[in-house]
Amino acid sequence: MTGNSILSVDSDESAHQFKSTSDTFLRADNETLPFGELNLTGKGLPGDAVAVTERRRAASAFFRPLGFGLRPASALGLLGMCFTLSAAPATTDVRLITLDPGHFHAGLVQKFMYPQVSPVVHVYAPAGPDLQEHLKRIKGFNTRADQPTHWEEKVYTGPDFLERMQAEKAGNVVVLAGNNTCKTKYIDRSVAAGFNVLADKPMAINPADFSLLRKAFSRAAANKVLLYDIMTERHEITCILQRELARMPELFGTLEKGSPGQPAVVMESVHYFFKEVAGKPLIRPAWFYDVRQEGESIPDVGTHLVDIVQWVCFPDQRLDWRKDIKVRDARRWSTRLTPEQFKRSTGLGRYPDFFKKDIGPDGALEVYANGEVAYALRGVHAKVTALWKFEAPPGAGDTLYALVRGTGCQLLIKQDAEQNYKPALYVQNSAPAAAAHFEQTLQAAVAKLNVTWPGLELKPAGAAWEIVIPDKYRVGHEQHFAQVTEKFLRYLADGKMPGWEVPNMIAKYYTTTEAYRLSRRRP
Repeated sequence: MTGNSILSVDSDESAHQFKSTSDTFLRADNETLPFGELNLTGKGLPGDAVAVTERRRAASAFFRPLGFGLRPASALGLLGMCFTLSAAPATTDVRLITLDPGHFHAGLVQKFMYPQVSPVVHVYAPAGPDLQEHLKRIKGFNTRADQPTHWEEKVYTGPDFLERMQAEKAGNVVVLAGNNTCKTKYIDRSVAAGFNVLADKPMAINPADFSLLRKAFSRAAANKVLLYDIMTERHEITCILQRELARMPELFGTLEKGSPGQPAVVMESVHYFFKEVAGKPLIRPAWFYDVRQEGESIPDVGTHLVDIVQWVCFPDQRLDWRKDIKVRDARRWSTRLTPEQFKRSTGLGRYPDFFKKDIGPDGALEVYANGEVAYALRGVHAKVTALWKFEAPPGAGDTLYALVRGTGCQLLIKQDAEQNYKPALYVQNSAPAAAAHFEQTLQAAVAKLNVTWPGLELKPAGAAWEIVIPDKYRVGHEQHFAQVTEKFLRYLADGKMPGWEVPNMIAKYYTTTEAYRLSRRRP
């Protein structure tokens, strides 16, 4: 079901193995080292660590002629728009496994090819519509006219798919994006079996999951494998620039502490149930609307916002979930989905039985897809709100509001009709400094940014200044998945992640799952 491949179903009930053959797929079998070979970096990857690192440096060097002034992680998404990413690799050190894909994010990891990743991907999942939608999406990437991919999906659908994955060890990186009921268990079982894991958010949707996730991180460390979640918002250019400006004390000053009534950091996102992905209407699985399976708002999409709070306010710093975080309050409320909207989004003419207690007298489905959490991070008061609506206005999409208050200025990202639904970054003087002096300081700050991101400009925007960002840096949400994947591949090549990543993932999921606990205490 991929590209020009030929798929056949093995009639052996014990196998349930789809087999794919094609003369168009890229192969490097003669250069791929066996999975069990001695691994000097201790990350579950084959081959010599030095050789792997050198290949990654060569791949990173490939980005430099772009002239965009981007860091390698930021460049990848743009590269996907300008060059073909499916050039034949010198070797394929990384072999992907997709486990029980139920969310379209699993497919977006494969929207482009990666030089060091084998085109053969083993998929272990129960048979059903979730799997079929995933394979259809990969087939679409393989058969598109512009920069087609060359993935070869080998699918196993037996009832023992998880055990079969663990036993066969057909790859070394497990990609997880699907029904969140089992995700933390999948993570734990994968790292216990010696696989690296690249997991879509959320890794945990309730306190019990959080407890298991902490154990999974300990297992990953013991087995010398990497466990990493997909945080796409870190690759949105306005978030990147907001973070960089907050690190310039001559402009930003110091981060304010704020108060419960006026938080120093305010994050709010709006998402939509009905949308297009890769140019086609997105069909949601029915379970997506069951928060017991998908997760409630803050533990699910709110994970991105909590991550950005940590990433912007305390860059490259380890956070201690036991000492640094005080979750003060949280609440949740529902979005009503009519039967017609449910059918339009899922293609189903009736609600599955697991929704019985969620259906109101008028037949509408009550989806607890909205949430808010107020907390303090190292004494800095923050408020995070995540909202879901059914469908965006014409020309609109998911939006973000992100305010960070400093003693010298306020940094604000807005993405409304006024911004043509594109995120825009504003800087407003919050110090007693004269306007002329503030403008001079801001101009100097933007000049520093231009060393890495050439083409940035300033323009007045009422009482604030807008940082005008060239379109070449706006690669879009779907391309951000390639950027995250490229960063993860670089971590694999290095054999480690920055020291703050794991403790901050734990801190993040403590915040979101504690919000879940507190919100359910409300009447």
